[in-house]
Amino acid sequence: MITGEVNSPDGPVPFANIYLRGTSHGTSADENGIFTLQNIPKGSYVLLATAVGYEPFRKKIGLDNVRGNLLLQITLDPAAEQLDETVVTGTLKPVNRLESPVPVEVYSPAFLKKNPTPSLFEALQNVNGVRPQINCNVCNTGDIHINGLEGPYTLVMIDGMPIVSGLGSVYGLTGIPNSLIEQIEIVKGPASSLYGSEAVGGLINVITKHAPLAPEFSADAFVTGWGEYNLDVGAKIGVSENTDVLLGVNYFNYDIPIDENGDNFTDVTLQNRISVFQKWNMKRNNARIFSLAGRFFYEDRWGGEMQWTPEFRGGDEIYGESIYTRRWEILGKYQLPVKEKLLFSFSYNDHSQNSVYGDLPYLADQRIGFGQLTWDKTMGRHDLLLGTALRYNYYDDSTPATSGLRANEPDEVMIPSLFVQDEISMGSNVSVLTGLRYDYDNRHGNIFTPRGAIKWKLTDQD
Repeated sequence: MITGEVNSPDGPVPFANIYLRGTSHGTSADENGIFTLQNIPKGSYVLLATAVGYEPFRKKIGLDNVRGNLLLQITLDPAAEQLDETVVTGTLKPVNRLESPVPVEVYSPAFLKKNPTPSLFEALQNVNGVRPQINCNVCNTGDIHINGLEGPYTLVMIDGMPIVSGLGSVYGLTGIPNSLIEQIEIVKGPASSLYGSEAVGGLINVITKHAPLAPEFSADAFVTGWGEYNLDVGAKIGVSENTDVLLGVNYFNYDIPIDENGDNFTDVTLQNRISVFQKWNMKRNNARIFSLAGRFFYEDRWGGEMQWTPEFRGGDEIYGESIYTRRWEILGKYQLPVKEKLLFSFSYNDHSQNSVYGDLPYLADQRIGFGQLTWDKTMGRHDLLLGTALRYNYYDDSTPATSGLRANEPDEVMIPSLFVQDEISMGSNVSVLTGLRYDYDNRHGNIFTPRGAIKWKLTDQD
């Protein structure tokens, strides 16, 4: 028997593939990188280990003179192309991943293709330190935990815009066509000085493709043994010489109630959802940025007793949980036509939920608006980023949480913010990142969030 552990310079590599070349013997590591190969005949072999984002590992092994178990320690090196990737999430500006003072993990579309799932929510279970958690066994809604912190401390963004929170937390990573994703950037640990209090645990930034560089057409579909159907379609349309449009559609359907454990409840929530995404990229002088994107999402999901049908919705004869969701989003970026690098970013979303839990109705509506202006300026050895932001949140539901003594009182809050970040070059091998954010919440008052990081390269080649 061969046992071992697969690691990288950053820690264990979960779900790596380990096999003996030229044989049928193979296995996958668990979430901690531990693996076991059993019933291996005596002889000499070439062991291979592979994982998305890492260079393949090869090692010759011999079992003729081995007594007991052969213990292996495998170290995978990050793929060269991944090290050269440009990331924007750590410092809110494009930077080579190796040069970023804030560690950023990058996952490409190859990661999604190698781990096919109906949504990004499920795909992230293969990322070390990131745990999608199901909070309801009946309706299967959930959130994302990073490094053990609860879901409200994880910020989910699309193209750098924080349009996912509150009611929409479970839907931020569902319905995004995989064919439109350029990469997924994950920051583990506090990033609240740039992104606010929701990023205390970390953040996930889903970056969509730049329309002019996207393929003309792409499609991906899969079916599971449980009867799940998923279809992703993407296309690029050249509207004019200076305008390209990216269009994507995602459709998922699962409508076969299954009860393997015999408790008369559905094991997996039944879902029928469609998402349409469109992104416009406009070419401008001096390569200035201008993009607009929008997404519409609709889902009908239910779980409960096996005898439940839509006719029983809202009744107490047969228990079921049914959720209708309608959501639309818009986001954009516009670089001002001035000499300095000033970038205005904005987003707005409207999320409506009509749900029943048995005979208990829950109706809710949430609207989130966000605007941000940043100034990117280099002065000597100082790489500065200054910004101001304004966040608007509206929330109303059918519970006493938004009910006043005489009339309904939806929760509305405006949060203005100011932030500054300075990356100071201390030489060719050392850089220091400092930052400070100020938020004002009329319920909590003044909020100050500092930040600091040091990057030290042992050699010029690191």
